[in-house]
Amino acid sequence: METKVSHYSGDDGQRIASLKITPDGRTILYARGSELNGAGRSANPLSLPAQPKQQVWAADVDKGEPRLLGEMGCEEEGCEDIQISPDGKYAVWETKHQLWIARTNGTGSSTAKQLTDIRGEISWPQWSPDGKRIAFRVDRRSHSLVAIGDLAANLDQAMSSAEGAEADKKPETEKKKDQPPLLSGVHYLAPSSERDLFPRWSPDGKQVTFIRAEGQENKLPLIPVRPRPWSLWVGETTSYTARQIWSSGTTLRDSLPPFAGESLQFAGDRIVFVSERTNRNHLYSIPVAGGQAVELTPGDFDVEDVTPNPAGRSLIVYSSNQDDVDRRHIWSVDAKGGASPKALTRGETIEWAPTLISGDRIFCLGSAAALPALPYRISASGRDLIAKDALPKDFPSAQLVLPKQVTFKSSDGLTIHGQLFVPKNQTGRGPALIFTHGGPSRQMMLGFHYMYYYHNAYAENQYLANLGYTVLSVNYRLGIMYGHDFRQPPNAGWRGASEYNDVVAGEHYLESLPNVDPQRIGLWGGSYGGFLTAMGLARNSDLFKAGVDFHGVHDWSALLPQRPRIFAEEAPDAKEALQLAFSSSPDSSVDKWRSPALLIHGDDDRNVPFNQTVDLVQRLKKQGVEYEEIIYPDEIHDLLLWRDWVNSYKAAAVFFDKRLKAR
Repeated sequence: METKVSHYSGDDGQRIASLKITPDGRTILYARGSELNGAGRSANPLSLPAQPKQQVWAADVDKGEPRLLGEMGCEEEGCEDIQISPDGKYAVWETKHQLWIARTNGTGSSTAKQLTDIRGEISWPQWSPDGKRIAFRVDRRSHSLVAIGDLAANLDQAMSSAEGAEADKKPETEKKKDQPPLLSGVHYLAPSSERDLFPRWSPDGKQVTFIRAEGQENKLPLIPVRPRPWSLWVGETTSYTARQIWSSGTTLRDSLPPFAGESLQFAGDRIVFVSERTNRNHLYSIPVAGGQAVELTPGDFDVEDVTPNPAGRSLIVYSSNQDDVDRRHIWSVDAKGGASPKALTRGETIEWAPTLISGDRIFCLGSAAALPALPYRISASGRDLIAKDALPKDFPSAQLVLPKQVTFKSSDGLTIHGQLFVPKNQTGRGPALIFTHGGPSRQMMLGFHYMYYYHNAYAENQYLANLGYTVLSVNYRLGIMYGHDFRQPPNAGWRGASEYNDVVAGEHYLESLPNVDPQRIGLWGGSYGGFLTAMGLARNSDLFKAGVDFHGVHDWSALLPQRPRIFAEEAPDAKEALQLAFSSSPDSSVDKWRSPALLIHGDDDRNVPFNQTVDLVQRLKKQGVEYEEIIYPDEIHDLLLWRDWVNSYKAAAVFFDKRLKAR
């Protein structure tokens, strides 16, 4: 049975994130609204007179309207993280770099109370199994620490006292004297000068495992790509000592992998983690006491989503592209090793975000080439749709094409994967487009994507194919799921943009197709894909006759100084790095830009500064390049209003029709 819990309506741009359910299944918690920008403001895409806020809400499944728990206002994309206590009575989250706590059940005041007031930026709160302590990370820029906070012995009473003090008319100084602390103590777990990350509790609460990476070293050269070695530690939660149980090597493949935090967990008497030491991102396990690490998922594929395992059991459930490189399926493996992974789903579908609950029931999200994302339960026969009426009856599955998996060689011999969308019933040669994803650590697949941004982009590629365009979606180097070496190639990004060679190779592949007119090829993409779109127009207007650039990077040298964890002025090669960054940017080749462009950008973008488009426009005007622009006041990088996505995608199609179909 499906129950509607919230009653929001209208296209207001206030998105919902970090959806969590209390253990009894009766209350749902979520964050509503966007993260803060550098000025401390949540996004306001409707340009409302009253500033929206990012807040935490709770809704009882069988009662009335959602109730406000407190402010969130985190400061980076995807930062929303609400953690519910094991008994379901409390929720903790990070606000303004500190932890806040609120009741979930609606008794007493529903207003959140500040839990910590600690120097540094706090994140990744993790409740102990008994609900009496919280582990978290304290980031102090040059290094970071894992801390364990002891909650008040009688948290209910302390919360009630805090609520009473809040209603009292006494001066603030007197209120604080009367109010017992919600957190009675904070302990640092084996503090060092390194960076400690991702604390995870053992099922009995006696230990915490975490990752330790290198602390900050000043005045290092910027241009060379250096390994980022790391190690696994296990700490005791009574003595607050810790010991190293595993360490990586020192090569680039031994660097901290992308999904390290999401995968780290206790499983029985072992700890499960991921490493790219063999070039592929694989699961390993090691005894809690230390010893030999066992590779659980050997083979020529990568592991992605690893679900938290209830009660630390040894069954590990995850998604990967094993035996199906451009899709995802759900697999399981025993953390003890000794047995091959077992495929739980397979075929021409895509599954991700597995969730394992009591009774070994597994749920996931899934899609296909002609089906958008929907919820499924995994059974012995594969996947079973849960919400059978979730797909609108007028969804145009029959009109969608089945993208074809293709590969082609880049100029240096690297094999590049792509998805080819060929229009139905095409006769003769027609126009074609290259699509490049953002990230760049992403992978487009042979169906609707698991991230909503690329879920939308896949739909746009289908729409363009429906309008008569052959579309090649290029999974260029720097992307995930083809191994570490593919994701971390030499001379890429601001260090040389070697990935642009893969875009040109895609164009040459399109030229070779009998249904493509080589004189009517364009390209489009967003974010990093916008960067590669602009690169194509700037460097090769002879190949690309038109382009649509969504919020792309156009000058790395202007962007690098705004990223202090990447760039430092005191670096010995800072000047050379800025020169290399500019030469790796579209702006450096704008004098060769001839093809028309459509530029689309929100002016409250928190990922790619809006000035990147402002600056490019001035350069295009001086060169006499024909351009159009769609600017969304108060919109962010991932457009919040659905109508802005629809308008942008329709405008892109109209732009290409005018530039490529009319030729």
